Amino acid sequence: MAFDTFQELLAMGGHAPYVWSAWGLTAALLLGIVFHARAERRQLLRQLQRRARREARQSAPAAAAQPIQTSKGGCTNDA
Repeated sequence: MAFDTFQELLAMGGHAPYVWSAWGLTAALLLGIVFHARAERRQLLRQLQRRARREARQSAPAAAAQPIQTSKGGCTNDA
């Protein structure tokens, strides 16, 4: 093993501030990427749901505007 004790491992031969800050920054960036991707996914799903609801609302009046065909029944006035 390169280091005899755990304290030597943490000290990194005097390079600990550089080494551990690099590890910490890398871990923080990786976590940031994960959280950003999750937030974007959630936002995209919300946008798609809103779009689907909007399209459903827009198509509903078009369907309601079409004439309803009724059959002739009941009383007729032939006179």
